[in-house]
Amino acid sequence: MQDRSIATVFGGSGFIGRYVVRRLADAGYMVRVAVRDPEAARFLLTAGHVAQIVPLAANITNPASIAHAVAGADLVVNLVGILAEGRAGDFQRIQGDGPRLIAEAATAADVRALVHVSAIGADAASPSAYGRSKAAGEAAVLAAFPRATILRPSIVIGAEDGFLNRFGAMAAISPIMPVLAGATRFQPVYVGDVATAVIRAASRPDAAGATYELGGPSSYSFRELLAYILHETRRKRCLLAVPPSIARLQATILERLPGKLLTRDQLAMLGRDNVVQPGMPGLAELGIVPASLEQIAPAILARFRPTP
Repeated sequence: MQDRSIATVFGGSGFIGRYVVRRLADAGYMVRVAVRDPEAARFLLTAGHVAQIVPLAANITNPASIAHAVAGADLVVNLVGILAEGRAGDFQRIQGDGPRLIAEAATAADVRALVHVSAIGADAASPSAYGRSKAAGEAAVLAAFPRATILRPSIVIGAEDGFLNRFGAMAAISPIMPVLAGATRFQPVYVGDVATAVIRAASRPDAAGATYELGGPSSYSFRELLAYILHETRRKRCLLAVPPSIARLQATILERLPGKLLTRDQLAMLGRDNVVQPGMPGLAELGIVPASLEQIAPAILARFRPTP
């Protein structure tokens, strides 16, 4: 990789983004970390050589800032996504319209490759606005930049994740672990494998225009995942199944509070399995042997164990 190759990473200071930025720096790219708050991305500067990583102010709802961020880039990666709306229409603005603007700017700038990270569950017929907006974003990206690669991960796990850490912290303080949609299945994938998939997708000609679904080697029901977290945190807690009617009432209340711990749209997402679909290419086709939950989670969950 030549030093002059430039990669622009939208959302590069987030959970997945910090791993992608490091992988790109290791591969020799000059990396622009395109984020709303460049100061908050300065922790990434030490992930590369001096001046190799540059935080850059950009907003994916602003075409001018997007065009500035991608100008002269060889590779563009979009990692921006939300799990809940701050205001009505955010899903479409951020996950539908934003990817289109990035893809259009990448085409105008003659970018070599575009990798768009979506999510398993992206479906125009999804019962959740989240899933529908993810599908809209994918379609818009491919319409504007047909050579783009789409990556759809399942739940992404790693040291800074919002899944193992959230439920590990809950196990440490709560006598009850509520179980919503306990039979729904997930296929946790290690964040490092997702980051490697971005790099592989950007460099492989056969990945242009393709969609990959990324999952770890095994799938688990939500109840099984909570039981595993309790095992690894060495906590004895009651796994309490929450009836759908009660879950909807809780979501109606919680989505009005700061932090939006649970929303009705998230409940709708939980109604569908979040696993790699049969026949879809994935990590194996990108030459990646995925790490398992059992390899990654114990070190993350150890801090939630009782103090000896």
